[in-house]
Amino acid sequence: MNPTRLFDCIEWQLEKYSKEDMFAAKENGEWRKYSTTEIKNTIDSLSMGLLHANIGYQDGTIEGRDKIAVLSNNRPEWMILDMAVQQTGAVLTPIYPTINVNELEFILNDASVKLVFVSDEELYNKVQSIRSKTPSVQAVYTFNTIQSALHWKELLHSGTEEDLQQLKASKDSIKPDELATILYTSGTTGFPKGVMLSHHNILDNINNVNDILVPVCNYKDKALSFLPLNHIFERVVTYIYLFNGVSIYYAESLETIGENLKEVHPTVFSTVPRLLEKVYEKIIAKGREQKGIKKSLFFWAVALGSKYEVDKNQGFWYNLQLSIANKIIFSKWREALGGNVKAIVTGAAACQVRLLRVFTAAKIVIMEGYGLTETSPVISVNCFDSQNRRFGTVGPVIKNVTVKLAEDGEICCKGSNVMMGYYKRPDLTAECIDNDGWFHTGDIGVWAENRFLKITDRKKEIFKTSGGKYVAPQPIENKMKESPFIEQMMVLGAERKFTSALIVPAFANLATWCAKNNIEYNNIAEMLSNPKVIEHYKTIVEKFNLLFNPVEQIKKFELLDNEWTINGGELTPTLKLKRKVIMDKYASAIERIYASNDQK
Repeated sequence: MNPTRLFDCIEWQLEKYSKEDMFAAKENGEWRKYSTTEIKNTIDSLSMGLLHANIGYQDGTIEGRDKIAVLSNNRPEWMILDMAVQQTGAVLTPIYPTINVNELEFILNDASVKLVFVSDEELYNKVQSIRSKTPSVQAVYTFNTIQSALHWKELLHSGTEEDLQQLKASKDSIKPDELATILYTSGTTGFPKGVMLSHHNILDNINNVNDILVPVCNYKDKALSFLPLNHIFERVVTYIYLFNGVSIYYAESLETIGENLKEVHPTVFSTVPRLLEKVYEKIIAKGREQKGIKKSLFFWAVALGSKYEVDKNQGFWYNLQLSIANKIIFSKWREALGGNVKAIVTGAAACQVRLLRVFTAAKIVIMEGYGLTETSPVISVNCFDSQNRRFGTVGPVIKNVTVKLAEDGEICCKGSNVMMGYYKRPDLTAECIDNDGWFHTGDIGVWAENRFLKITDRKKEIFKTSGGKYVAPQPIENKMKESPFIEQMMVLGAERKFTSALIVPAFANLATWCAKNNIEYNNIAEMLSNPKVIEHYKTIVEKFNLLFNPVEQIKKFELLDNEWTINGGELTPTLKLKRKVIMDKYASAIERIYASNDQK
């Protein structure tokens, strides 16, 4: 068979490499494995149940396709629902579990959602709290068993011969260029926009990156899944796994990733840079706890790794030292990731180059890529082979996708991966897809070595000071976050006299520093207002300032006593800064920065 729709991956896997552990998830403390055959039968049963409930493809229009929402953690039921819905001709509309009720109400009404599936009681109550304001919703089903709630298995239908024929007819009627999913992007401002992607958009993108991922994705491999499936990145990676026969094990939560890695021993997983940074910070913190020769060897290995260059032989002496470092130090890093990891795929934001160097030196290849929900998502990616991988870039553009840089450096993309458009918003579609079919990403980039794409900033985030000078905040933020004392940072200065920053300290590291320097305090606010602490951060900032042009240098800053989070509203679900939200929330701190003409 030649797969042309996403749900074809089931027949494909049955034909090529049927597995005993197509999916696996923790149930009552034990890993429960789901075979390809069991998953196929469950998907078909759910499809027939949905068709019985008159859910599916009502007419030939986008509006004629019923919309089904899901708010859930990653689990086998998520993907079962996705493929079951596709087979009926209905459209899955995933929603982040962390969404606020106002945005949830907007999406359910905007998409006229008929059925909602949730994982647990908390999310069930969140949906129920706005049921009176969402008239299109007919029922809410749960994956966990919750008293007085409808359970998803109530929809499963064993199927008569007539039901099986109806399902076959439904599947056969679905064409590759038809709508497969609507993904509401949270964005950094305003209400979410519904990105419409067809089977062809996503499947073509999968085919165009498949060769790149084959070295780490085959039927003998296992993957650990923990990035939200609501995001197109993890969902597409999941389908790549399915088409290549990779077994998918679902992490219990973000808190259990370390433990689950050691249990599953995956060969590959996908992540976002912030989570990779946290892994690195934990490793470094453990290194600091070492004593004597062990501590010296640890940081000798880290220093060696920080000099690593991809696709460049640095000579016999460096290679010999690195092989020793790998044997006595970095081998423990690999063990902490389960011992079998060949590569980590990362995207959604820029990854710090120092992390790329050290992990690669430790024989853990980081394949950093780039794309947007609107591009299904991959535009470019660093490959497993070193010739097609460069630190500080997002790799070569994938096949069958064309990229050009506009006069202002904006990355424009053309190909079958470009979305069908924004749901019900032709005006917004026309703003980002021009008459020649080029999708304008809003990202600014340059070419490295004429073939590696490098992202320099978000077009909308570049600001102009009152002196008329342009500042790109992301490179400054990413560089300064290399300090073990800076957890998060946002650079400011639009229409202001100078560039400044809001800084969230790395509180654990700062507390250790305070203890060593005999600084006493009763609470975090008292710690941050201590003159020695402020002077410590001035020294850090001034050291990094030397790497930037005068207009880009941070002249003043405020230390904040709360970390920015998704639940707090300061971060998007993929951990990007919601700059407008942060500026509004910390308006008084910003005004303190600019209250005086003094820039020191």
